[in-house]
Amino acid sequence: MLSGYDDRSYGVSGRRMYSMNDFQMTEEDYNARLEKLAQGYMSNSDLQEAMQEFNSRCPNISRIYRLLLHCCILFQELYYYLMCSDSHFVGLTELTISIGKSVFGVPLLAMEISDTPGTIDAEPSFKMKLMKEEMNIISLTDDAGFVGNVHGNEPVGRELLLLLANWLCDNYLKDSLATTIVDDVHLHILPSMNPDGYALRRRGNANHIDLNRDFPDQFFHMNDDTDLRQPETKAMVKWMTDIHFTASATLHGGALVANYPWDGTEDKRRDYFGCPDDKTFRFLASLYSRSHYKMSRSKEFPGGITNGAFWYPLYGGMQDWNYIHSGCFELTLEISDDKWPDASETGIHGQVFSSDGKPLPASIAIQGINYTIFAGKKFGEYYRLLAPGEKYEVIASMPGYRSKRACVILGEAAQTVDFVLDSESSSIYKDGRVLEDSGCYPDSKTGLQAADLLPATQLEFCLLLFVMVGFLCFLKKRRARRNEKQTSVPRRAAMV
Repeated sequence: MLSGYDDRSYGVSGRRMYSMNDFQMTEEDYNARLEKLAQGYMSNSDLQEAMQEFNSRCPNISRIYRLLLHCCILFQELYYYLMCSDSHFVGLTELTISIGKSVFGVPLLAMEISDTPGTIDAEPSFKMKLMKEEMNIISLTDDAGFVGNVHGNEPVGRELLLLLANWLCDNYLKDSLATTIVDDVHLHILPSMNPDGYALRRRGNANHIDLNRDFPDQFFHMNDDTDLRQPETKAMVKWMTDIHFTASATLHGGALVANYPWDGTEDKRRDYFGCPDDKTFRFLASLYSRSHYKMSRSKEFPGGITNGAFWYPLYGGMQDWNYIHSGCFELTLEISDDKWPDASETGIHGQVFSSDGKPLPASIAIQGINYTIFAGKKFGEYYRLLAPGEKYEVIASMPGYRSKRACVILGEAAQTVDFVLDSESSSIYKDGRVLEDSGCYPDSKTGLQAADLLPATQLEFCLLLFVMVGFLCFLKKRRARRNEKQTSVPRRAAMV
């Protein structure tokens, strides 16, 4: 068999890798269930458009890596990516890097966020910046990365990474944490490493290969032949080697735990097997876990963290490869018990119509949250994940139509919130506790504040920031030790 393993065999313990047998469904019913769940998430084309919109809003601190395609391959929703004309990418920054593409030719699009995006350095590991010429101080700024959607059926990470990018864009020079991240780190975000698997609603890529079993392994040389590796794996190897990330994290689903190296053992037994920097990895993993109430109180994983080999050994994983071959400290973050949290059962959903009954692809925003989704073009349907027990002000907008607001007090069950947009004073169609076109605070012009919503509704997003802070602390400590060594070396007398 080719490198990696066939994702149709679910013989792995540990992670919850559901198959249709778990639900006692026929294949047709199982696929229909996955399609229903996927309606609440961005499609591949939606993701590309969201990245393009992000870059157009923040061109001074961002760039998009892209591919210039030379052929057209039509495959379901992926055709949005595969137009031969480069005009489809109008609005993306002109500075581009060819990262790679998937089996079906989908470009692996990544974002770089920095105060000087696109800087080419003599040393790929660091960005060199002269801070104060009169003091002759040189600051070294590290590269860090986030990777989502390694497995196609784990889509939560790709959504959260777009939230992170937009939060940095909206809060740079306004919030001290956002400013520190942008100024002190070259942050690279790859929302989807496996766009084909996502489009096909399965774990592996288009060739049924689990990409997190396809990297060169330190114990078993099962995939040393580069030609046998998947195109997504080849792209990641080149990307990580060229940039030399200092730290990174991959976002997965199916459990709640922060996983650290090593992922495997030489004798294939399930046993704790720490890498040389085990103490540092435990610190980084614990930093994330302690910020997550449910994860930190896990009965399955003490402290909400685990050594990969102690959880279950795996081989050909990206985490170990990064540490060995690129010197990158990478964590594997399992951020959701469910691989496909049902958007229709955990938030609000509905449809948007014009007054004459025409479905509208309107934008749906939540007051105080810098993240917008769009209703479908065909039926005007939308799904929005939100935490229960909170009050939300929902805003539907469409060019040429009057925006409408609805106040929703969300319980444990999902709620339906439909909108009718027109130029007249129409009521919002909604059963239950919704204030008609007045928002949550009819007497207030400000509505809900971000501080009222952020703690409950953006928990996982906040945790990404905690991890980012942890990486910053780790990098700054390492930088301080390096500076101490440099200053402790006695200087030689100048030759005259």
